[in-house]
Amino acid sequence: MLTLKLLRDDPEYVIRKLAVKHFDAREIVEKVVSLDKNRRDLQKELDSCLAQQKQKAAQIGSLMKEGKTDEAGRVKEEVAALKERSRELDAASEKNNEELMSQIVLLPNIPCDLVPEGKDSNDNLVVKMGGQMPDLGPDALPHWELAKKLDIIDFDLGVKLTGAGFPVYKGKGARLQRALINMFLDINTGAGYLEVEPPVMVNEASGFGTGQLPDKEGQMYHANLDNFYLVPTAEVPVTNIYRDVILGENDFPVKMTAYTPCFRREAGSYGKDVRGLNRLHQFDKVEIVRIEKPENSYAALDDMVAHVEGIVNRLGLPYRILRLCGGDLSFTSAITYDFEVYSAAQGRWLEISSVSNFESYQANRLKLRYKDSEGKTQLAHTLNGSSLALPRVVAALLENNQKDGHIIIPEALRQYTGFDMI
Repeated sequence: MLTLKLLRDDPEYVIRKLAVKHFDAREIVEKVVSLDKNRRDLQKELDSCLAQQKQKAAQIGSLMKEGKTDEAGRVKEEVAALKERSRELDAASEKNNEELMSQIVLLPNIPCDLVPEGKDSNDNLVVKMGGQMPDLGPDALPHWELAKKLDIIDFDLGVKLTGAGFPVYKGKGARLQRALINMFLDINTGAGYLEVEPPVMVNEASGFGTGQLPDKEGQMYHANLDNFYLVPTAEVPVTNIYRDVILGENDFPVKMTAYTPCFRREAGSYGKDVRGLNRLHQFDKVEIVRIEKPENSYAALDDMVAHVEGIVNRLGLPYRILRLCGGDLSFTSAITYDFEVYSAAQGRWLEISSVSNFESYQANRLKLRYKDSEGKTQLAHTLNGSSLALPRVVAALLENNQKDGHIIIPEALRQYTGFDMI
C-alpha cells in the first residue's frame, strides 16, 4: 500500500499518477489525509494526557509526604479524569486508525514513469519481438483437437472429476508437464534463485501482504472453515516468507523460485478465449521472486525480463514482450512486462508470463524492511515473474510443432521428456 508520508506530503501527485491507471483517487486521498491528521491530533492529545498523569502522580506523592491530603485528593480526582480521557482517546484513535486503514488499502500502486498512457490491452506497448513464426498449412489443428487425437489431455474427464477448467493430463501429456516444470526450475536455480516448495493454501494475512486481499476475493478459491485461500500464484506464499522481516545490507539480493499448482476462479470468462488450455481454473506455474534495495530494483527487473526471454528462446517459440499501459496494469504493480507467444493454429497471441516491479507497495503491507548503511530502517522493493505458466506454453508447443500428425519436442526439452515426439 502507499505510505502515509507520500499521501500527506504530496496528495496531488498521487491523484495525478493514479489517473494513469484510470483510477479516480481524489475522494479517497482527501479522506486519508484528513484521517491521518486526526490520527496525529489524537496521538498528540493522548501523549499530553499521559505526560500530565505522570507529572500529577509524582505531585500526589510529594503532597502526601507533606501531609496535604486534601490537596492530594483533588489531584487524584484530576488524574482519574485524565485516565478517563485517555481511555476515550485510545478508543477514538483505534476507530480512526481502522477507518484510515480501510481507506488506504483501496488505493492501487502508483505506476512508474515508464508506464505508457492507455485504457486497456489494446494500448500496451510492444517493446520486442523474437523467435521464428511457424509455417503451418491450412490443416493445422488447435491444441484441444491435437490433445484429443493424441490422447494426452482429457478435458471431458476433468469436467467429470471436477468441472470445466480442470483438465487431466495423460501419458506423454503428463510427462510434458513434469518436464517443463523441471526445466524451468533448473534454469532458475542455475541463475541463482533458491528453490522453495511453499504451501498452496495461505491465510488471510498472506493474501493481504501481496495485495490479493481485499482486491481479488472473487478470483480466489476460499476454504471457508479454516479461512484459507488456495494460491492464485506462488508469488503469494513465497513473498510472504519475508513478511515482518528486517533484512541487513548483506542479505541482498533475495532470489527465490517455486513451482506450485495455481487456482483461479476466472469469474466472467467465456467464449473462444477460454477453449482448451487458454484459461483454466487450476494450472501449473513456476515463479521467480526477488527482494531488492530500491536503488537496484529496476536493474533487477531488466534482469528478470532477460531471464524469462532466455527460457522462451530455449523453447523455440515466437514471442513478443509488452510493457503494459496504465489501464491494463494490475492493482499492485508499478510496472509490468507481459510475455506472449504466438499460437499458430489459433492465430492469436497467448500470455505466458508477467514480470512486475511492485516497488515498496507490497513491502509496506508486508512490513518488509531493511537497515541501510546508516542503520536507518527502509522499505524494500519486491518483484516477481512467471517463468513460466504452463498451459499456454503447452498450447503453443503443440500447435506450433505439429507435423504429420505428431508433435516435435524442442531440442532443449528432450532431456527432460525422454522423448522427441508425441
